[in-house]
Amino acid sequence: MIPVEHGSTPAAIDPEEFARRRRQLMKMAGEDAVLLVAAAPERMRNADAAWPYRQDSDFHYLAGFPESDAVLALLPGRQHGEVVLFCRERDAERERWHGHAIGTEQAVAGYGMDDAFPIDDIDDILPGMIEGRARVYCHFGREPQFDAQLLGWMRRLRQLRGGGVVPKEFVALGHLLHDLRLYKSRAELRLMRAAAGIAVEAHMAALGAARPGRHEYEVEAELLRVMRSRGAVPAFVPIVAGGANACVMHYQNNRARLCDGDLLLIDAGAEWDCYASDISRTFPVNGRYSREQRALYEVVLAAQLAAIDEVRPGRPFNAAHLAAVRVLSEGLCELGLLKGSADAAVADGSYQRFFPAKTGHWLGLDVHDVGDYRIDGESRLLEPGMVLTVEPGLYVPPDDRSVAERWRGIGIRIEDDVAVTRDGNEVLTAAMPRQAEEIEALLAAR
Repeated sequence: MIPVEHGSTPAAIDPEEFARRRRQLMKMAGEDAVLLVAAAPERMRNADAAWPYRQDSDFHYLAGFPESDAVLALLPGRQHGEVVLFCRERDAERERWHGHAIGTEQAVAGYGMDDAFPIDDIDDILPGMIEGRARVYCHFGREPQFDAQLLGWMRRLRQLRGGGVVPKEFVALGHLLHDLRLYKSRAELRLMRAAAGIAVEAHMAALGAARPGRHEYEVEAELLRVMRSRGAVPAFVPIVAGGANACVMHYQNNRARLCDGDLLLIDAGAEWDCYASDISRTFPVNGRYSREQRALYEVVLAAQLAAIDEVRPGRPFNAAHLAAVRVLSEGLCELGLLKGSADAAVADGSYQRFFPAKTGHWLGLDVHDVGDYRIDGESRLLEPGMVLTVEPGLYVPPDDRSVAERWRGIGIRIEDDVAVTRDGNEVLTAAMPRQAEEIEALLAAR
């Protein structure tokens, strides 16, 4: 087994940081607005069996409160408290079955709320708080049950007050909130480094477990074992794709047997305190890349290095993608998988036969994190605090008879998490080897 290092993980974000986020958002919304954010509901897997609970990312970003059945109301300028949480009350009988609840008192003392009320009383209390506000910022259309409840409050206000002081406008909360989430604080970056470190450990363990004759799910089990043993959870369902399965971009079946001569593509990330990591590596199951596998791997690695070099302040978000496409196109032409020049391949998009994806996405509380990629029609310029993935790849379909058989069914992706710094970038996942020689040496030491 390839050894992994045991590292410590940082504490959760300080309550004062959550308070700063709320103050900043209320300042942006203005004193004539109310901002409402609902916690994620508990979701059922089947019958009465629930999925493991995961808090809504926006609710977590503003409150840090981990329970369902809660609504956060931000009321800028309210004399009796601007930050109000509705949540479950403590109930001994319920806690006997479901465990400790935080309750309204601890919501104020431990989570920095100005006031907290029982969620069962929200229909009686919240409409009066909304009254007189001009706009409601919310995620209308995300959770039908909360939408219906919100519309009910509006109807109640109109009936009681004649409609004169009911908010006239619903505004998408994401327009304000998601731009804030795009810029990671020092505390958030610490959590993302921790998530990256756990993901590196998990990938190293999986690399040590992959051998001809084993199944994809056995390798997946190593990923999950390490993540859970470190107190993390998977940030998404891992992709463990052997052989031609790697050419399926979002492969998740993870049931095939690994064969001698196969490459194994693993795309997996850990989530620590709701913050995600996302790593992809591709390596030979038998420990040695074939000539064709190695040739394509070196093209993808060169493309990734060129793309990472474009991740720095002032560069457009799509500069990394354009750099990767140029290197991939040149490599495909040199190897004969594309005819003609790299300029033509880029111009006519023929490279997309083997690279149909983009080179990266925002990363944070969500694996595909929030934030606009374009501003006024132009690619957004990168700024310090932004975090993105860089993940070029090449995928030669197994049934593509326009290329020689020796290339068919090879799928390769190399992905790392990159933070934009004041003077360049930081590769958060740099501890995970990516040079072919390093990977082969690790596999030889299994």
